[in-house]
Amino acid sequence: MKILPTYYHIVAVAGFFGLFILLMLWHTVIAPSTHFPVVLVLLVTVTPLLLPMHGLLSGKPKSCGWAGYVSLLYFVHGSIETYSNADERLYAALEVTFSLMLFLGVIGYLHGLKK
Repeated sequence: MKILPTYYHIVAVAGFFGLFILLMLWHTVIAPSTHFPVVLVLLVTVTPLLLPMHGLLSGKPKSCGWAGYVSLLYFVHGSIETYSNADERLYAALEVTFSLMLFLGVIGYLHGLKK
């Protein structure tokens, strides 16, 4: 049974929005930074995710590829936070999960488009 690229695209978009919502809530409502302004933290954490957003939502292959690359940054950040910060381990694990959803969804979508 072959899975259609559309389903992979849905997984990628769900991972994207999950990651976006998680980052927005994590840094504003749940655990705002005490060392840096919230606006600065949001600019640094959310802006890279917004760059390929339009192309990802419209299913453009080049933008989907870039979204996969960007998701790896969030995977690394979430992995480090999961290991080092026990207070925010749940949120970091969610960041890892959503970034993997985005990455694997994009990979499956692009692989399905090639055939």
